[in-house]
Amino acid sequence: MKKDNLTFGIIAGFIAPVFGLIIYYFLVFYRQNVSFLEFLGYLKQYKTLLTGVSSISLVANAVLFTIYINRRFDNTAKGIFVATIVYGIGVLMIKLIG
Repeated sequence: MKKDNLTFGIIAGFIAPVFGLIIYYFLVFYRQNVSFLEFLGYLKQYKTLLTGVSSISLVANAVLFTIYINRRFDNTAKGIFVATIVYGIGVLMIKLIG
């Protein structure tokens, strides 16, 4: 976590929401004996669920962004912000088109 690099921030910004998604799955769906593939199917089928899960997933980016801003690693924070915007636009496009 000591790198101040735009590329590192972009990569971290795309990986963190995946961890948020996995954490959400284990907190909500795993307890109900839903497999991860079924969970992904629910995301595809129910767009309202996609909105909630993506919002919670992006909290992971908010945490990372805050950490790097507080450490004054501005380039890494910029990368995380760019990844967050791309991720958000991607979710919006899926909701509108898919």
